Amino acid sequence: MIYVIDHNDSFTHNVVHQLSLFDKVECDNFNKINENKIKHASTVVFSPGPGNPKNYPTTSKIYRKLKGKKKMIGICLGFQQILHCEGAKIIEQKKIYHGYQSNIKVINNKSLFQKGKLFKVGRYHSLKLKEPFKSDNFEITMRCLTSKVAMAFENNKDKIYGFQFHPESFLTINGKILIKKILST
Repeated sequence: MIYVIDHNDSFTHNVVHQLSLFDKVECDNFNKINENKIKHASTVVFSPGPGNPKNYPTTSKIYRKLKGKKKMIGICLGFQQILHCEGAKIIEQKKIYHGYQSNIKVINNKSLFQKGKLFKVGRYHSLKLKEPFKSDNFEITMRCLTSKVAMAFENNKDKIYGFQFHPESFLTINGKILIKKILST
């Protein structure tokens, strides 16, 4: 079972729909977390959402509690939330990407995806990871070809993954493949 933590985002149920192609999915709001569902989940997903990761201390506590114990995936705000918990700074971008399609590239040999592979993805974010960023076992694996902004990370040791973009968006070509690959690890 996949447990999705909803950060009050209109995209969350699109994420739930996409994940339900692969497993049973349960979804609760970030301020109504069900510990029993978390306990039985194989994967916990931190959804997109408005605002800054520091606005979601409950989600940060859940992340810290589950790190190394459950597979976790962060999407957009969820991506930022995980990195925030790892000590990263999340900052405003000069250009806001809401409803943009961008080309991104796999840049890391340690990625689950083939280095050099290109993807077209849907972006809906005004914040980004401030770099450089270093944290044990975390690797930036994809970047936007135009802005060079970090678009994905992987921590294969602890099974923690994140996408700054939206794999469930109609603007993301083959987003199901990205999710399937992570869920099958």
